[in-house]
Amino acid sequence: MLTKEELPACPVATTVQLIGSKWKLLILRNLRMRPWRFNELRRDLEGVSQKVLTDSLRAMEDDGIITRTVYPEVPPRVEYALSPLGESMGPILDAMAKWGEEYKKQLP
Repeated sequence: MLTKEELPACPVATTVQLIGSKWKLLILRNLRMRPWRFNELRRDLEGVSQKVLTDSLRAMEDDGIITRTVYPEVPPRVEYALSPLGESMGPILDAMAKWGEEYKKQLP
């Protein structure tokens, strides 16, 4: 997790740094529904590479936005879910969804 000194002074820039990539936003969208396993996310997020998904999940976990739970099974099962901090981003995603719907209505 970054320190306050490492984050931009602007709060919008801070949010963009944490969730501004296309894949991070789509991961958040999926995790709002339920916990997901890695391969489920990879199949659902068409076009994401394994490396980008891995890097995005690690960064989001480091930033405290998601949790990673490893179940002691054979083979091991790993699930990703929103942390309370990640859940607090719900209004941001709701606003983005609403704006996207309104934008589509404007198109011919």
